[in-house]
Amino acid sequence: MKKHTIEIPVEVYTDKEELSPQDQNLLNEATKALEGSYAPYSKYHVGAAVLLENGAIIHGGNQENVAYPSGLCAERVALFAASSKYPDIPVVSIAITAHAEEFKIHKPVPPCGSCRQVMAETETRFQKPIRVIMGNSTGEVYITKKIGNLLPLMFEAIELKKK
Repeated sequence: MKKHTIEIPVEVYTDKEELSPQDQNLLNEATKALEGSYAPYSKYHVGAAVLLENGAIIHGGNQENVAYPSGLCAERVALFAASSKYPDIPVVSIAITAHAEEFKIHKPVPPCGSCRQVMAETETRFQKPIRVIMGNSTGEVYITKKIGNLLPLMFEAIELKKK
């Protein structure tokens, strides 16, 4: 047996004021996207903003449903909307933030596993890394330069190719 260690490079910022103006703006856009969140059951609102290579910013808010599996995360709402509107334009960055009605969020908000897999597919599709900016209403911000950092050992399309 052999052991392999996987390290995850993440930039940690004390608050969003330390970010570049472009990253601050995208995180602010993710905060605006909270307005489109529909979360009457969890009361946990997530906003995402996707920056495309053409400069367009697409918003997404989580969408809940009484039949829980029927809802969709903010990140996928934004990524799918971007792909529908601009099918040939790569994603540069995605910013994610959240607000909870019944408690305070103390850590940056990471994407769930399903959203990470969709981001991985988007990176593979365009052969370009997607920067992931994870924040919340106050406090630290995490940034990673590609989704592979958040989804090591990810399932990739190459696994489906037949010999």
